[in-house]
Amino acid sequence: MAIKKKFMLLVSLIVVLASFMTACSSSSDSASGKKDDGKIVIGAAMPTFDDKWVSYLIDSLKATAKENNVDLKMVDAKNDSSKQLSQVETFVTQGVDAIIIAAPDPSAIQPAIDAAKDVDIPVVLVNRMPSDDVIKQVYAYVGSESVQSGTIQMEEVAKMLGGKGNVAIITGELGHEAQINRTKGNKNIIKKNPDMKVVRESTGNWQRSEGMKVMENWIQSGDKINAVVANNDEMAIGAIMALEAVGKLNDVVVAGIDGTPDALEYVKSGKLKVSAFQDPMGQGKKSIEMAIQAAKGEKLADKYVWVPFELITQENVDTYIEKWKSAGAN
Repeated sequence: MAIKKKFMLLVSLIVVLASFMTACSSSSDSASGKKDDGKIVIGAAMPTFDDKWVSYLIDSLKATAKENNVDLKMVDAKNDSSKQLSQVETFVTQGVDAIIIAAPDPSAIQPAIDAAKDVDIPVVLVNRMPSDDVIKQVYAYVGSESVQSGTIQMEEVAKMLGGKGNVAIITGELGHEAQINRTKGNKNIIKKNPDMKVVRESTGNWQRSEGMKVMENWIQSGDKINAVVANNDEMAIGAIMALEAVGKLNDVVVAGIDGTPDALEYVKSGKLKVSAFQDPMGQGKKSIEMAIQAAKGEKLADKYVWVPFELITQENVDTYIEKWKSAGAN
């Protein structure tokens, strides 16, 4: 009888030990970020969840991940580079298969890239473009080429002006890649039209309210302005509001960039003459596709994966209104 009790006790201990080992293994799998079902696990570090354009990028990331049976872990840096670094370090600890980063400040992204590089986790950057030296260190950069947007925007404005006139440029935040290259695209076209010249240039820091203030100051200066070309739609809308308030909107061609839902209503009404669609759905889709390729160890011929800008005018604006509706925009 004593022998039987000892045997039963030994069996019980073996069962408890096996259960403990299984629990540890399950806990380890969960902490590592790896899935028992073999799913690819991708960490996505976003600059903010509060930006409207970024929200469509996020929706596209989620939808494409679901379509491809990928486990997507999404975090919000709240526009804080230090917070994003900590989030990327957490992804590294979890052992995700690839990391997608849209940086609050592309110039401060190097520590996050180093954290992933140290353990050979591939990184895909999206939308917020750092320097070429940084891009050389990652698997891919997915975005839309800023110079192209400024180029097609100004080409259409030049056509509307008949190749002559005074142009005022409202730029985004100074030093930002998009501010530099969108403006560069503008000026490249102006140089090709000797009867066009830049008479005013000031920053509106990407904000509608600041674009409005800039325009109000230019109106008060009394300068003759035939076109106002803004680095984004929000500043262009601000300029429209200022011009409308003094009854001068019909005398000025106003152009923006991004093709946001708000801006498309202004294009449809004829108040905003030109915009250039930057496709968050396309960027999100490409980012997940690149991250999957990276996780599988596939080689990439070119680190730059461009999602082209598309010119928007009153003639084709309904196409882009439908695009946003399909994406769930109000």
